[in-house]
Amino acid sequence: MAGSVKRKQQRYSYADYLTWDDDIRYEIIDGEVFDMNSPGFTHQKISLELATQMAIFFDGKPCEVICAPFDVILTKSAKRNDEIFTVVQPDIMVVCDPKKIEERGIVGAPDLVVEIISPSTSSKDNIIKRRIYEQAGVKEFWLVHPTDRLIRVYKLGKDGLFGREDIYDDTAQIGIAQFAGLSIDCRRLFPPLPKVKRVKSPPPPKYG
Repeated sequence: MAGSVKRKQQRYSYADYLTWDDDIRYEIIDGEVFDMNSPGFTHQKISLELATQMAIFFDGKPCEVICAPFDVILTKSAKRNDEIFTVVQPDIMVVCDPKKIEERGIVGAPDLVVEIISPSTSSKDNIIKRRIYEQAGVKEFWLVHPTDRLIRVYKLGKDGLFGREDIYDDTAQIGIAQFAGLSIDCRRLFPPLPKVKRVKSPPPPKYG
């Protein structure tokens, strides 16, 4: 996700969220508010390529691929806006239940969530958002690391917890078990590495 800044301590709800300036992006996590900065170029390139690969696969299928900014309202029981305390905007999500898709956002857990991290959001995405996605019942959660050129994948187990992470590098093909036939080509996700120029070593000195 794009960079974020935690705001002052106060418990905010979705009802508060709806009154704020639409020109500024926010997320609410357990009642705490985070301002979201604009994403960088590499972030956007990765997001576009990954979403495109998914969208091509899901064309003509019932699942929807949705990119930020689009709200995900994570609630299992609350009906009133002032009883909802977590609203996030994942970079990419896949939603297969049409009843969860509303004009205002997704209500409930997506089937797959992708967050593209930046240095300013690393701890938030790795710890806080991983926890809320797990609690909400997201079946699969991806963390994309642009600098390290890695993707960490967490899958929800029968116990309702994310299992041990699977780590993929920039040469991998990632299959997604819940979507048979979908394979993500990681070679296309990350920008090319700069070419290293080979410097010829000087010849050894001659003696005699």
